[in-house]
Amino acid sequence: MMNNISSYLTIVAFAGALMCVSCTSSPKAGIEKSLFGTLPDGQTADLYTLRNEKGMTVKITNFGGIIVSWTAPDKNGHYDDITLGCDSLSGYLKGTPYFGALIGRYGNRIAKGKFSLDDTEYTLATNNIGNHLHGGIRGFDKVLWTATPVNGREPALKLRYGSPDGEEGYPGNLQVEVVYTLRKDNSLQIDYTATTDKKTVCNLTNHAYFNLAGAGKGDILGHELMLYADRFLPVDSTLIPTGELRPVTGTVFDFSQPVAIGARINEKTDAQIVAGGGYDHCWVLKDGDKGLKLAAVLSEPVSGRKMEVYTTEPAIQFYSGNFLDGTVTGKGGIPYAHRTGLCLETERYPDSPNKPEFPTTALNPGETLRSTTVYKFQ
Repeated sequence: MMNNISSYLTIVAFAGALMCVSCTSSPKAGIEKSLFGTLPDGQTADLYTLRNEKGMTVKITNFGGIIVSWTAPDKNGHYDDITLGCDSLSGYLKGTPYFGALIGRYGNRIAKGKFSLDDTEYTLATNNIGNHLHGGIRGFDKVLWTATPVNGREPALKLRYGSPDGEEGYPGNLQVEVVYTLRKDNSLQIDYTATTDKKTVCNLTNHAYFNLAGAGKGDILGHELMLYADRFLPVDSTLIPTGELRPVTGTVFDFSQPVAIGARINEKTDAQIVAGGGYDHCWVLKDGDKGLKLAAVLSEPVSGRKMEVYTTEPAIQFYSGNFLDGTVTGKGGIPYAHRTGLCLETERYPDSPNKPEFPTTALNPGETLRSTTVYKFQ
């Protein structure tokens, strides 16, 4: 009798252990908040960790709306952090090339920091080769956003910021909301909305730097990229679009089929490659005026990671990390060397306020800017 009872208890214990293993093998989706650091003015920045049921995690701070880290599985199910960034708030305060940050009011460049709306000229800060870049001296990447965590089966973080009339030279009080949602299918969805009380210009994006081999694990030249675009915007020596929409066919800018990024990046006979020090250009997406569509596919052959980019925006800026030079120390104390990360920034065209032939980026009172971008891992 005792042997039967002992056997029964052993079976129950074994079943319980299996149930326990089953529970721990499927992480619970949710969002957690922790202190990230203190700003010079005494305000505190928080860090929000979003986790889905598959085990993917995305860490976001309300300082600059920065994606601090993002783990994704390789072909063997091993998770690595695939975005460049800093271990602490102090690293970002020292200055980075927009690692993982929300960009606004205007992503990319505006020539000479000037534009006109309804015959009124506005002057912005010039912070890049005599031009205005990514919102100016103190763009959205350097402000503290109001954060509201949304804890559900698909955790989300809602960020809000009110940009006052005249900030960085822009007209109108602009109210911006950005929602990061970590989906069950290993995608991160970013939804942007903005309204204004005075006519202004607006072009919002995120400036994540990706290395699908793992942040700090070599350069991105072996990554393969496909862009669903048949034209790109040539630039002048200060990286301002000339106004031309040039076909990619027969050029080093043709990514209509998967191509290793390093295959043509040093093509010295191409004036555009020389101007950008590599790729730092805007591609015009096919069917760019339609809804959410596939814009890019990025893959890394060794790890087997593949990321798809979907967007409602008409264009995408591919930047190959040409200005990374090892002077910025990243996570784990690793300096980020030349071309160790790349950006795929969904956007409206650069310098649109000065190019009437480009689609307008003007936002009027009573209108709502709406934009969605999705980064999905396979």
